[in-house]
Amino acid sequence: MKKSFPLLFVLISTITAAQTPCTDGMAGSFECSGYDLISQIPLATMNSVKANDSWGWTDPQDGKEYAIICLNEGTAFIDISDPVNPVYLGQLPSESNDHTTWRDAKTYNNYVFIVSEDSNHGMQVFDLTRLRNVANPPEIFTTDALYNGFGSAHNIAINEDSGYAYGLGTSTFSGGPHFVNIQDPLNPVSEGGYSADGYCHDAQIVIYQGPDTDYTGREIFIGSNANQVVIEDVTDKSNPVTISTVSYNNVNYTHQGWLTEDHRYFLLGDETDELNLGINSRTIIFDFEDLDNPQLSFEYSGPTGATDHNGYVNGNKFYLANNAAGLRVIDIADIANQNISEFGFFDSYSTNNNAGFNGSWSIYPFFESGHIVISDRAQGFLLVKAPILGIEDINAGGQFTIFPNPTSNTITISSRQFPITSVVITDVLGKSVYSEDFIETDVKTFDISSFAKGMYFVIVNNVVSKKIIKE
Repeated sequence: MKKSFPLLFVLISTITAAQTPCTDGMAGSFECSGYDLISQIPLATMNSVKANDSWGWTDPQDGKEYAIICLNEGTAFIDISDPVNPVYLGQLPSESNDHTTWRDAKTYNNYVFIVSEDSNHGMQVFDLTRLRNVANPPEIFTTDALYNGFGSAHNIAINEDSGYAYGLGTSTFSGGPHFVNIQDPLNPVSEGGYSADGYCHDAQIVIYQGPDTDYTGREIFIGSNANQVVIEDVTDKSNPVTISTVSYNNVNYTHQGWLTEDHRYFLLGDETDELNLGINSRTIIFDFEDLDNPQLSFEYSGPTGATDHNGYVNGNKFYLANNAAGLRVIDIADIANQNISEFGFFDSYSTNNNAGFNGSWSIYPFFESGHIVISDRAQGFLLVKAPILGIEDINAGGQFTIFPNPTSNTITISSRQFPITSVVITDVLGKSVYSEDFIETDVKTFDISSFAKGMYFVIVNNVVSKKIIKE
């Protein structure tokens, strides 16, 4: 596409909607860096005393996004298609009245599969397309199917590419993975399990496409097994095989981890090392170039002593639920050179950043919109987002100045390098409230006195430049 000047940016794909911006390190009462608070639903609204795990679902029919929040009492469903005004649609109650702290959920083909440490709970199956037509929220939902091949389970992992669920920490197979074929979601079928490596706390399962060509196309199970990481080939459910195991210094409790998207590195969290050793949050990075001989690559130490919990990789970012330190986002673009660093954070627990079990339990960072779900033990559901999403910034900072901000009448846009050829102003939902194309100029003033009070976004030359506040 021809330009009259060298515009060094990539067009943003979506506009951020923010209820409470991160300004001077705070979003309301929450400490933050680079992430705005979009919305929040407290536990009381969901009739719960505590939240734990979380996941998400995008409706393939219309692209609507939904948050799935696990609670002591059941599983909550939240419509976040209007992220500033989320709708609590209702709850699927637990299959037991134990109401323990541990519940876990994952999705496959428009269904969510839910397990719990509640006794005799089994694996619930719920058809998420039912969320399209909730007439009078909140509703109390019922299960669409129930798998009783195990009772309680600590966790569930699903390989969406193969259509298998893995019950983890059940009373079967010594707590090792319990294989369930869910290709027909309403008729889950047991296909055995694997006990050789003992209890598994959490896992990721992939159709392997990494550097070790011996295993290309195989279904590889990577388990966090309390005292070590195990790598298993579970392609043949009737004959699973341990490929290798790997440990690390100062093992306390091997909790959970996630692969980089190229399947080369595995980022692991040890749940109790901060508490027992008095160290800062530690992420252990393994090099899986050779699955038969995985190697410890290096360790990353975070800026606080908070206990790490669940972490997930999306692109070149590692999103970590860091308990009392909230959501931490770590840039892993240079992981091959043992160089990773914190990119931003949103601290959902304001009291402190100490080791222990307060604050964010889990996060879901896989929505295409860029919204990130935080499930916080005490705060409930929070939705956050970076104020600028999808820009490849090549010296973007400082090219355009917008002032005054906040303002009540006018704003002036001044360019330090590139001529201004177009301006679009949107509200927090991305709806255009003003747009203009004009002859190239370096300075342009706009009258926004008629705008309603609130937050807006200014897009200059197809580049999101700044948030503005209309007073």
